[in-house]
This record gives sequence, structure tokens and C-alpha cells, in this order.
Amino acid sequence: MIGTFIVLSLIAAFGVSSCNSSDEQRTSGPTAGGPASTPTPKTVATPVALAKLPDSVLDAQLTSVDGAAFKLSDYSDKVLLVNLWATWCGPCRQETPELVKLYKEFKSKGLEIVGLTTENPELTESTVKAFMHSNGVNYRVGWASNEFAWSLMQGRDVIPQSFIIARDGRIVKRFIGFSLTQTAPQLREAVEAALNDKTKA
Repeated sequence: MIGTFIVLSLIAAFGVSSCNSSDEQRTSGPTAGGPASTPTPKTVATPVALAKLPDSVLDAQLTSVDGAAFKLSDYSDKVLLVNLWATWCGPCRQETPELVKLYKEFKSKGLEIVGLTTENPELTESTVKAFMHSNGVNYRVGWASNEFAWSLMQGRDVIPQSFIIARDGRIVKRFIGFSLTQTAPQLREAVEAALNDKTKA
């Protein structure tokens, strides 16, 4: 089982922004749902080595906003984009319409998207559902516990973070932060490349 991600390089991308968890904890208090924060400028979009998600992440029991149970391993035969986000995070809110477009365009070709909010479900369920409705979110959204989110973040406690996972389970790309002009086309390129790779688990 691979417990850590091997980072190949950190690419500076000015204009990319994300939300820092420690800032939100100081201003709003910690939440049980996962790391939280207020917007803070960041400049990183990070490719990841061809590592796989640990079994503890793949097989963790997750709950969607509609109450259905699921696991990331349920998507083992698909190209999967996992997005960590929250409604209060400005870059996350900006990224959501781009994910909606991606899913609409590539779902029929084998793409699945799972958005996992780091918010406390007991406090923000109605807020998350309203945000999904107003943005026409067409992919599955669920809750990420603190433990689950930290397992994915591997010490980079900022959101949004997106992971492009190939059909055979490899993490082929990791994005930290979001820029409409830079990250959006990079996400699309990474998704297309993963879909064109026919390697299976």
C-alpha cells in the first residue's frame, strides 16, 4: 500500500489561488467535516508521480450529500477526478463551473468526478445543496472527514485540490489551487490524456 505521494516537482503558476486551512480555523473555528479556511494566495499546481491512492483512501466509506454510501474504489474502471473543496472557498467556487463543463463534455467517454467538501455536514448541508443547485452541479458530491481529507492532502492543507486518477488507479496529476486561465485548461488536458490511456487495473 502506498501511503505517501511522490511529488515530482512544484511548478510556480502565478495567479493560481487556494484557501489555507489554518486561516479559517483561526477566524471561524475548526469544523468536524474537515480542514477549513479563508482564501489565501497560492501559486502551486503540482504534478504527482505515478503513485496510487492508498487502500485506506480508496476503500473508505463516504457519504454523498443525498445520503448514499459510496467508495472511490467504486470507480476503478473509470477515469476519476477527485476534487477537495468547500463552499466558503473563493477559488473552489470559481472552479466548480469548470468541473461541471468537464463532466458534461467527458462523462460519455468514461470520466467520473467526485467532489468532496471538507465542511461539517451537520452545519452546512443546506448550504452545500443550495450551492450545487445554483451551479448546476451534475457530478457526485460527498463529505470528506478530517482524516480522509488529510490522507489525500499529505501535508498540503489547502483547497481546492484535484487528483486525476487513471483507470488503473495511478494518480497521473495533482492540482493545488485554481486559476481560471491556467488550471482550467490544464485540468482539461490531463483528463483527455487519462481518457486516451487505455491501461486498465
